Amino acid sequence: MDKKQKKWIYLSLAFSMVILVFILATTFNEDTILYLSQINILFLFIAIGLRFVSFSLWAARIKVMAASLGYHVKYSHCYNMVVANLLIGAITPGQAGGEPVRIHELYKAAMPLGDATAVVIMERVLDAVILVGLTILSLFVMGKIIWNMGEGLVFVIFFSLAILIFFVAILLFAAKKPVSAKEKIMRLLHWIEGKMKTPGIHRIIASTDVEFDNFCSGITAFTGHGKRGIIQGSVFSILFWFSEFIVASVILMGIGLPPSIYESILSQIIIALVSMIPLTPGASGIAELSATPLYALFVPTAALGVFIILWRLIMFYLNILFGVISTVLIFKREIST
Repeated sequence: MDKKQKKWIYLSLAFSMVILVFILATTFNEDTILYLSQINILFLFIAIGLRFVSFSLWAARIKVMAASLGYHVKYSHCYNMVVANLLIGAITPGQAGGEPVRIHELYKAAMPLGDATAVVIMERVLDAVILVGLTILSLFVMGKIIWNMGEGLVFVIFFSLAILIFFVAILLFAAKKPVSAKEKIMRLLHWIEGKMKTPGIHRIIASTDVEFDNFCSGITAFTGHGKRGIIQGSVFSILFWFSEFIVASVILMGIGLPPSIYESILSQIIIALVSMIPLTPGASGIAELSATPLYALFVPTAALGVFIILWRLIMFYLNILFGVISTVLIFKREIST
């Protein structure tokens, strides 16, 4: 791990810790000690176990989607790339840095870059479609509550939703009219090249020219003989998000509170949407600040800070630990080959 990556890890951790300390300080009272004393470790281990279930479902999604394009990728390889991508996702804005890791690892499994890119982007498309649908549902169900949470959070929610819809629209346009989409993308890159005048932009343009064609070939395969991969990938995507969202309810039971499954899942949908905005490394701070007002609606103030800390410990801090371990395994493989 180079110095730049370490710097981003420290920044991500520091920012998250500052926000967590602030949340705990503003919610701490005499009853907080009671909640701390009755933490059930068993439920916390179950919550951690659910993280591994999530990784398994994610890995299975990659495997079946790759298989639908005609490539056999070992499940163990898929699992390790999923866990390794958590580290980069935790130190890049909006958790968006994990995609290159997965593309690289699929390439190492003898997939052409274009098909590997198509699998990873189609993953994001499925996630985006599912989150858009779930967000719209949650807005209908929790509409009155959300509108009363303040203009700032309402703006962030709708801004995030707009970005996701725009992202899906661009990819659908690229899949339906690849020539026109490529022309517009290349025109934009050449415009940027003229403004920035840096040699690196020329390399990006040359790479985009080639990889966009490869990507379109992969998307064409998905919409053709790879349709089974989209269907199976959608099933695994839904199961993945459910396993992610249910962790918070298990943590609530771990501190002696009702699971509030219905309210918690709706809150998790909003948090997942907001966390995709590329503002801070790994959405550190953003996730905590968006979760606090949502869970304050049904979690006692005295337990709120404790819950947020345990939730981020399992959903964010352990990601970095697991990611480091898997990344080390990849480095060892690269060195030995």
